[in-house]
Amino acid sequence: MTIQEIYKLFLRHSMVTTDSRDCVEGSIFVALKGATFNGNAFALMALEQGCAYAIVDEDIILNDAGDRLSSRLIRVDNCLETLQALAREHRRALGTPVIAVTGTNGKTTTKELIAAVLGKRYNVLYTQGNLNNHIGVPKTLLRLTREHDIAVIEMGANHPGEIRTLVNIAEPDMGIITNVGRAHLQGFGSFEGVKRTKGELYDYLAAKRFRATTRVCPHNDSIIFINADDADLKQMADDRGITHRIQYGTRECDGLSVCGKVIDCDPFLNFDFASGDCRGVGDHKGTPLQICTHLIGAYNIYNMLAAAAIGRHFGITEQEIADALAGYIPSNNRSQMTVTESNRLIVDAYNANPTSMAAALTNFRDMKAEGKMVILGEMGELGDVSAAEHIKVMRFLGEAAIPDIWLVGNAFRQAAETVPIAGARLFDCVEDVKKSIATDKPQGHTILIKGSNATKLFQLPPLL
Repeated sequence: MTIQEIYKLFLRHSMVTTDSRDCVEGSIFVALKGATFNGNAFALMALEQGCAYAIVDEDIILNDAGDRLSSRLIRVDNCLETLQALAREHRRALGTPVIAVTGTNGKTTTKELIAAVLGKRYNVLYTQGNLNNHIGVPKTLLRLTREHDIAVIEMGANHPGEIRTLVNIAEPDMGIITNVGRAHLQGFGSFEGVKRTKGELYDYLAAKRFRATTRVCPHNDSIIFINADDADLKQMADDRGITHRIQYGTRECDGLSVCGKVIDCDPFLNFDFASGDCRGVGDHKGTPLQICTHLIGAYNIYNMLAAAAIGRHFGITEQEIADALAGYIPSNNRSQMTVTESNRLIVDAYNANPTSMAAALTNFRDMKAEGKMVILGEMGELGDVSAAEHIKVMRFLGEAAIPDIWLVGNAFRQAAETVPIAGARLFDCVEDVKKSIATDKPQGHTILIKGSNATKLFQLPPLL
């Protein structure tokens, strides 16, 4: 069966599931494979539980009940590739403007801020949670309907070529790389490898033009939104000859759509911004608007300004932008303040790499707060530079003179042998931290919690 024939079935049964435990009546089950599972084994079960069709890439052994269901089995060569091709077919059929969001740090927060801003005027489909990989992106695109005005699609990667795969599925019209930093170096090989992979979004946009104009996008040029303060991103765009740029930044200069300045960050980011007219009617900067956010960290100003620049491009007013950004409350363990009966917690425990760790620690060092404490989990996927990067963190902590330091993971234990810090406590895993909290719970502290997701520090806030 061709992808066009499968798409016709999808138009009649426009919900796709890859989980046999979540079979909505009339949906289409796609039998994906993983390291520890094979969806083909559950295809008949999915049909019995209400799926209209099951797409499989292995021959299914049929019993009497299975023979009855066999007409609803669709055999393909590769289920994952079929899911991706189906999503691309659907995206092309609807023609909805797509904004791709990638970067080393801040892409999820930026994606949610963009959706909040654009949501003031448009019906926006955007990536839920962290479904930003080769499975999550097509599943998100398959949720598109004709009622959506814009789609904001987050794209993640930890190996070369992954962004290329995702842009060839989503075929974005516009894109933003939030930043490039030292993360997933084990997969990328080097910082240059990070830039090449993230730059695959620029490669795609540099080579394409819009298929058609719409009321939402009345132009026919692919566009990047770019942080004018970031020399790496500017060089990456220059190298690819990208001229259609909408710029934002914190340094007033010609050609900025949006300019902002941090007022304070104690504890929440408070900044002002002013915008020109990015549509070319004029470049007059308006009166700055002050925005008090619910995000921790001065570094989040760039995520805010990215959303503001995209909002201005789509005709959202400055006041609507300010309302959206001020109203955004994080709930995903990213730059999130939580106040418990015992402590104030700064929870940034979804992930960590040298770039984001340095930003979080610098912000925490500069914050005015009593009883500062850090609980840091080791940074994963750094390959040969892991030891050196953890030693850098230890040196920073020693110079910052933070009174209470808890470090989790073998990488920090080894780094402490090179750069010992008097009084710092070392834990092998989060379970050991939990035991310590149970017997000697910190009280009256402001605690930064940050580490790679594998260290599972996100389990700690309810205990503190």
